[in-house]
Amino acid sequence: MSVPEVPLSDATGAPAGAPVLQLRGVTKSYDGKDVLKGIDLSVGEHEAVVLIGASGSGKSTVLRCIDLLEEIDDGDIFLDGQPITVPGLDPVPIRRRLGLVFQAYNLFPHMRVLDNVILGAVRGQRMDPAQARTAGLALLDRFGLADRARDYPDKLSGGQQQRVAIARAMLTRPRALLLDEVTSALDPELIGEVLSLIRELKAEGMTMVLATHEMSFANDVADLVCFLEDGRIVEQGPPEQIFSAPREAATQRFLARLLRREDPDQPLVRG
Repeated sequence: MSVPEVPLSDATGAPAGAPVLQLRGVTKSYDGKDVLKGIDLSVGEHEAVVLIGASGSGKSTVLRCIDLLEEIDDGDIFLDGQPITVPGLDPVPIRRRLGLVFQAYNLFPHMRVLDNVILGAVRGQRMDPAQARTAGLALLDRFGLADRARDYPDKLSGGQQQRVAIARAMLTRPRALLLDEVTSALDPELIGEVLSLIRELKAEGMTMVLATHEMSFANDVADLVCFLEDGRIVEQGPPEQIFSAPREAATQRFLARLLRREDPDQPLVRG
């Protein structure tokens, strides 16, 4: 029996050739501390852009600014060629076009899995509840969770809960999926199942921006890798260049610390 397909994105009226997402000179500070210092980034249709860097480098803040959960101090962010950081612009319709998945699963413990998946679409986007349930069940089926639809989150493993969170983000057929360290709260044996799902979505053409510490995964799935340090994109390029021959000393130091602790002669990316 074939699994029902849920479209990954709707047609848009974006200008021909316009990136799905673009950041120009984005800055952000908290309590006088500069967290983002002029971020320039372009994410094309069907691309996976992976953000790497140490904790506190600004990766999560980039994602939160794209989703308009944080108000930027300067610069511009565009979705399908249209500015979304215009003062006074209602952020809710923009967030409806993006899917954000956090480090923590953020599932409601008192609600069943299917209800968690459809809640935002029904209440936030006024999707017909019956339609939402049908689409939600199709996604859970695609993600190997059809038999858990009526369970409560505490009956699921961490990997299953994270897959539910991704299903929730996908239900609204977002233009881009934003993934913030989605494996960081998982036990090592559960990481693979979530990364396999993200690989599947990438293969199907989902546009995505990911922050991750999983370098082998980044090397495998990324079209573009951006190394952040101290609120700046220090270096960006295709994974084969970033992981095999990084040009910037800061990138070299970061990857050496992360991947060469035991053997300084081994390659930057492990097989």
